[in-house]
Parts: sequence; C-alpha cells; structure tokens
Amino acid sequence: MPAFTYTALSQQGKEQKGVLEGDNARQIREQLRTQLLTPIEVTAVSEQAASLKTSLFDRTHKKLKPKELSVITRQLATLIAAGMPLAECLQTAAEQNDKPYIKKIIMGVRASVLEGHSFADGLEKFPYAFPMIYRATIGAGEHSGKLDTVLERLADFTEKQHYTRQKITQALVYPILMTVVSLGIVAFLLTYVVPRMINVFTQTGQQLPGVTQVLLFISEAVKSYGIYGLIILIIAIFVFRTLIKRNTNFRHKIHHLLLRLPIIGNAIKTINTARFARSFGILFTATVPVLDAMHASNRLVSSLPIQGAISSAINKVREGGVINAALRETSYFPPMSIHLIASGESSGQLDKMLERAADNQERDVAMLVDRVLTLFEPALILVMGAVVLFVVLAVMLPIFSLDQFAG
Repeated sequence: MPAFTYTALSQQGKEQKGVLEGDNARQIREQLRTQLLTPIEVTAVSEQAASLKTSLFDRTHKKLKPKELSVITRQLATLIAAGMPLAECLQTAAEQNDKPYIKKIIMGVRASVLEGHSFADGLEKFPYAFPMIYRATIGAGEHSGKLDTVLERLADFTEKQHYTRQKITQALVYPILMTVVSLGIVAFLLTYVVPRMINVFTQTGQQLPGVTQVLLFISEAVKSYGIYGLIILIIAIFVFRTLIKRNTNFRHKIHHLLLRLPIIGNAIKTINTARFARSFGILFTATVPVLDAMHASNRLVSSLPIQGAISSAINKVREGGVINAALRETSYFPPMSIHLIASGESSGQLDKMLERAADNQERDVAMLVDRVLTLFEPALILVMGAVVLFVVLAVMLPIFSLDQFAG
C-alpha cells in the first residue's frame, strides 16, 4: 500500500504534517477528515523520491546524518534478526523515529517493498539518504539470502563511523575554542588597549623602544587594514573551495600535498585505507564478487592519489594478481594490514582479516588524534604566552625608560 505525506489543519487552526498509507490521495483525504483535520496537501512519497534529483531543497534535507543512519540500520538489523517481515520492520522503524523527514524516507522505502520491489530498489529511490556502499551491500545481502547478517555488519560499520567522527569532533572542540578566544583577545588588545597605552608615551616625546614600535606598527595595521584582510581571507577560502570542488587537477595536487605532510598525511592514509578495508570486508561477506567489492569500496576513498593507486591495484587483481601483493605496491597500506590480508587470503578468512585490519587502523587513527591534540594544547599555550610576553614587554619598556628619564 503506497505511503503519502500530508499537510493538514486541525480544528484549532494548527498545521500538522505526517505520513499515512492508502490506495490513493483521495482515501488519505478521507482519513484526515475522519480525524477532524482539513487536508491542505497530500503527496505520494514515491513522487517526492523521484523529485530528489531535481530539487536542491530535497538534496539538502533528505540526506541522513551518520547518527540517524546508524540508528535506523541497528533497528532494522534487530527486527529482521527477530524474524519479522521486512515491510513490518520498516513500519516499526518509521514509528520509532519522531523526525518527519526520516519517517517519510522509511515509509517511501516500505511503499516500494509493498509494491513488489526489492529492499535495495526501495533504497535506490532515496540516493541522497542512503550511501552507495549501503545500497550495494543491501542488494548483495538480499541476493545471497544473508540480509540479516549484512544489516548487522552495516549497523556496526555505521556506528563505528559515527563514533569515530563524533570522537574527533569532540576532541577538536576545546582547541578550536581556545584558538578563537585567543585570537579575539589578541585582536582586542591590538585594536583598543595597546594604542591607548602607547599614546600616553608618545605624548611625552620620548623615543620608544624597538619592541614597542613593532607592536605599534602591528596595531595600526590591524586597525587600518584588518577588515580588508578578513574580506580577502573569506574570498580566498571561497575560491579555494570552488576550485577543490570543480577542478579535478587542482584537487589532486592538494590531496598529494596533504599526503606529504608529516602528521596529516599519515592520518589521511590511515583513515582512507581503513575505510576501504572495512567496506571491502562487508561486501565480501555479502558474497559480492571481489573486483566489484573493491571497486565499490574504492569509491569511499576521499583522497584522489590513494584512490588512483587502489584502482591500479584492482587492475592487477583482475589480471590474476593476489590482493595483498597488489595493495602492497600502492605503498599506502601499512605492513600490518597487508600481512592480515595475506593471511586471510591463504586461510580463506579474508572478511575477518579485513575487519581486523580496519580495527587496527582505526585504533591507530584514534591514537594519532589523541597524540596530536595532546601536543597541540601546550603548543597553543606556549604561543599565546609568547604573544602576551611580547605585548607586556612592549608596554613595560617605555615605562622603565620613563623612570630612567625622570631620574
């Protein structure tokens, strides 16, 4: 039975939105009237799904957040493992979510399933809500009859992604806050405090020390050209983001430059290779052919140089090479992961070894983030201490000179 979204008015004149099932829009309007609601708009969910490709509004609002996707996946995995029919599982998952757009998406998928389409086909109607790897894995799980197992693995995968992203975000909050506050304090000192204090000494006609003159020059530059510098910075960021999105060669050069940086490059390598190993393992468990699984997993790699190297490795596997040797030649995968993959190939447990490799690399990422932040915080304190010391010296030296002059 198709699903419809509606907008209606209550007897008190309040607007209400929701999702109902019915044979057609007319039946939905009758249901609303029996609930003492005045229907304003009734639209089939499948029609809204079809409009996703042309509506920018839908593109921005239909994309599920990592946390939302992980919750939905875990709910479906639990319900299907309990032996419930797929349509009933989707109905229950929709009822568990309070957000209208999530409920609309799930009911749209359910409507497609009730019409006789597969689960994966229902997900295809919402390409901006469900990632490509998600849809491909569900399709492979349905084809192999292992949908419950695949959903469990997907639930673990999405939850780990959400946890890693959340941990990195939480870890960055304090340093970013410290940086913003510090820059604000320095700007306030240079713009308002320092000029007034230095003005007292310039009125006496005495020769200012070199440090004070440098601070006075910086202060005047910030006051006179600070707003222009900020505008130029905003324009530069906008141009940079535009080039990154639209110019593949420029993006490739930037990605290659980032990979050469000492700490950032190592983090990018580890995150991308772990993502590849994790998704490859999930698809391999779902009995997706090796080459197809590698191609699909490679699309999740965000670094273009690493993506190109893995594409070369896939070609070598297609020509008869072993997976671990092909990935070793990319020089991006750590030796531990290569040994685990080699062990999995020889023992017939490639999916388990890929999962271990991904776990090992994700732990490395977490340790790297902790180590960088541990070093960043004291470094930021030292930099701010040096700035404060510079300001204090620039202000105090004229005072000492004034005392000597008076003496």
